[in-house]
Amino acid sequence: MEFGAVFPHNEIGTDPGAIKAYAQGVEALGATHLLIYDHVLGADPNRAGGWKGAYDKDVAFHEPFTTFAFVAAVTEKLEMITTVLILPQRQTVLVAKQAAQVALLSNNRFRLGIGTGWNEIEYEALNETFTNRGKRQAEQVELMRRLWREDTLTYRGDYHTISGASINPRPSRPIPIWFGGSAPKLLERCGQLGDGWIPLMGANDAARQCVDTLRRSREAAGLSFEGFGIQAQAQYSGGNPDRWASHAAKWRDIGATHLAIATHNAGPTDVDGHLARIQEYLSAVNA
Repeated sequence: MEFGAVFPHNEIGTDPGAIKAYAQGVEALGATHLLIYDHVLGADPNRAGGWKGAYDKDVAFHEPFTTFAFVAAVTEKLEMITTVLILPQRQTVLVAKQAAQVALLSNNRFRLGIGTGWNEIEYEALNETFTNRGKRQAEQVELMRRLWREDTLTYRGDYHTISGASINPRPSRPIPIWFGGSAPKLLERCGQLGDGWIPLMGANDAARQCVDTLRRSREAAGLSFEGFGIQAQAQYSGGNPDRWASHAAKWRDIGATHLAIATHNAGPTDVDGHLARIQEYLSAVNA
């Protein structure tokens, strides 16, 4: 199982020097991958009708593709994964173009983690439909993969039309697509279409049941489970070396291939503080 880190989106700030120091520090510590969360905009709690959610307009989220393009330029080995990009609220062809560029600039160190999201306000602002997002996600994955490998294509889907065109440049190898979420239909799509799964839950019986569902889904589709990835997360906040090691062992037993530590929401700190937390975690799980 590989260990990585979660980009502290709301605490890292906007200083490019600090973001560079963080990315290079994560790599120097031996973490193999970096996760970044995705939200395009946040709601104002004082808006008409009010707002209650996991975040609002005062929580910062760095845009994943441009941030990872920057990270790719200042690192050499660190793998990057969106966890998760809310794909159906975006234009599919544009995402294919952006993902291809990050893959090229990083020498194929990019995984595209995707989800369907839950914030209808974002969909409204981005002029995309919220209610059919799951169905569109499946078609988006099919179309992106064709755009990444075909010099030209004509495509007529339920939600997309391309008439003899494609993107250029294209990635030199397929971009892995990992699905985040645990709804039954999502797990079915993930098993049939995905290269990996991003559980948004703890290392528990529910996660184990999801893995079993994924195995059955892939088997039904005639696909091997070997090489299929599972990207879990851990929290620094509220933990200690014994708890982190125990938690990692549980995820390893469930079948996780990757586990990233989130160091934010654990009290005020700076870049060096986040890196120290990562080092403390890695020392515990690698002991």
